[in-house]
Amino acid sequence: MENDTKKGTTTVGIKTKEGIILAADKRASMGYLIADKDAEKIHLIDDNNAMTFAGSVADSQMLLRYLKTELRLYIIKRGNQISCNGIATLLSHFLFSNAHSFSPFLIQFIVAGVDKTGLHLYDLDMGGSKMEKSTYTSTGSGSPVAYGVLEDNYKEDLTLAEGIKLAVRAISAAIKRDMATGNGIDVIVIDKNGAKRIDKKKIAEMVNINEF
Repeated sequence: MENDTKKGTTTVGIKTKEGIILAADKRASMGYLIADKDAEKIHLIDDNNAMTFAGSVADSQMLLRYLKTELRLYIIKRGNQISCNGIATLLSHFLFSNAHSFSPFLIQFIVAGVDKTGLHLYDLDMGGSKMEKSTYTSTGSGSPVAYGVLEDNYKEDLTLAEGIKLAVRAISAAIKRDMATGNGIDVIVIDKNGAKRIDKKKIAEMVNINEF
């Protein structure tokens, strides 16, 4: 039942030469009800990879559990970490396998990571398609607003710090215009040293800057 499903989101992924920034808001909604003001929509998969989700919270939580279990089995069998492309491909298989059933996964993902081949940013839709992005991507109900900010401000020579500010600005714009987006911003940065979550106080300071 649509109104019983926690959903609604804006997520952003930005690729720079120094690293990748993932950002998302904190609101989960059920119809016109704000069901959760502190929803976690960006998850660390392991030390080098992370993902965002937009859509059904239940679907995303279940798929994340499946994914982490499969990755642990991969390490046991192979003795090494799977690549970022391997993670995105595995997730796309999960999505595609249910895409034509009576209960498809109502979810979009952004997967990002760093491995031996460099930095990678992938966009996955509910049908299981997987597209690697060389610049930026956005998913969720507020993505049209976020895309407006990204297309107007993205530059190929963005520094990592500038990328973080742009990601925060894109989510902040969506919060102002999309009812299903709100209640704060989470940011994860992935660079050659791995994936790490940005302190919420630093994010709050960025949001309070007049330009945002």
